[in-house]
Formats: sequence, structure tokens, C-alpha cells
Amino acid sequence: MSIILGIDVGGSGVKGAPVDLETGEFVADRLRIPTPAKSTPANIAAVIGEIIEHFEPVIGDAPVGLTIPAPVLHGVVPFIANLDQEWAGFNADRFFEERLGRKIALVNDADAAGLAEVYFGAAKGNDGLVILTTLGTGIGAAIIHRGVLIPNAELGHLELDGYDAESRAASSVKEKEGLSYKKWTHERLQPYYSHLEMLFSPDLFVVGGGVSKDWDKFGHLFDLKTPIVPAKMRNRAGIVGAALFARDAVEHPDPLVEEADGIN
Repeated sequence: MSIILGIDVGGSGVKGAPVDLETGEFVADRLRIPTPAKSTPANIAAVIGEIIEHFEPVIGDAPVGLTIPAPVLHGVVPFIANLDQEWAGFNADRFFEERLGRKIALVNDADAAGLAEVYFGAAKGNDGLVILTTLGTGIGAAIIHRGVLIPNAELGHLELDGYDAESRAASSVKEKEGLSYKKWTHERLQPYYSHLEMLFSPDLFVVGGGVSKDWDKFGHLFDLKTPIVPAKMRNRAGIVGAALFARDAVEHPDPLVEEADGIN
């Protein structure tokens, strides 16, 4: 099972490609379809079905990995921000499997990016505790220990100096307040990463999000004991991480999901 379809669901687009999990490379060009204006699970499922059908000659009956911009707790989405509120409390794994007729594995988008960076990107070869953060509208996060994902780490919502951390340190805040890279790093990012360092003692920080392309403007300004590097996978991270998660979900199924399926 070396080729698996990864699909990255976002607020503006749904993107998918088959991934060779030996190399982390796409084996066909990525397909992107705009996210439906009414982004309900049913409407998203229709788009995902189109993407699966497009790549079916390549992937056969292999499972499909699917990212979503929300936590995923044993297949259930507890709350949602950037898609329709019908997702909140929704058993998405079961719904998609029944609707699409194949094994579907749902994963938080930041968690998927973290897996991609550990297996193929900036954290490849690191056998310790890796924390990936994505700096964007908010702050997404993933914790991976010795290659194993600890899911749904909402580290952007840590309280820091009386504030929700992402409300002060996200790159969207930098743009909104017109902060220079120096001021943003010294006054917002440095306290945030120092706090994470104190709480977790990680072996490596990986910084993703669109702003990571400007790493040469702020990466050297940190004063940390922990190495901190920019992400490498860029816009491939979600798709590749989704495919990795789907493979792992088949090889190591969630016992609580299986138990719930047995009851129902």
C-alpha cells in the first residue's frame, strides 16, 4: 500500500493527489476544486467523490486520507470554524465511508502537516519530540514523538500573559497591526516559543504557514535552546500528511471507533 490518495479540505479549496509513501512525491498532478459556498458535509463529500473518481485508475480501492481544519476525535468533529456548522458534533469518518464506499481516515490539517514534515520534510530523521506550528490566520500545531502523532494539540490557544496566544502571535496579527518582523519575533513569537519550550522540552520546532517562506527575515532572531527551522513541505504538506495518516489508520485502527461501529 505505497500509493494513497490524500485530500486537503480548506475553506477555499479542496485539493487532492495520489502520494507515493515511499518518497512523499505526488504520482499525478494535483486536482483542486473550489470549496462549495455551502460547505456542508454532504456538499464536501460530493467534491471528494469527484477527486476520488478522477484518481481511481491510480489508487484502486486504497483508503483515502482527508484533512479538515478542526480537531477530529475518534472520527467525530467536535467543533468547526472555517466550514459549515453542520460539521460540529458530526461523525465524519462513518459518514464519508458510507457515502463514498471506501475506507476514509479524517485528520486535523495541522496534524497532517506535522506528519509530512517528520516523514519527508524538515524533521525527517529526528527521533525525538517534534512540535510543528503553522503561523497563519491563527496558530495550528502538531506534536509528534518518535514518529507517532499526539493528535489535536490546540497549542495556539495556550494562555500567555492573559491572552489567547494566537490572538497575539499569529502572522495575521502581524499584518493587521503592521508589526515589523523584528518586533513581531521579539515581542510575540519569542515569548510563545519560550513558553512551549518550557512546557514540552522538545527536540525540534518546525515553523510552517505561508510566512515561513520569509524565514530569512526572522528565523535568526529567536533565542531558544531548542533548534527551530522552517517547514519544507509547503502546500504539499496537507495532502502528503493525509495519505500518511490513512495508511497508519488502516495498519493501526482506532479501537474506540471500532467499538462504536460494533455497537451501532
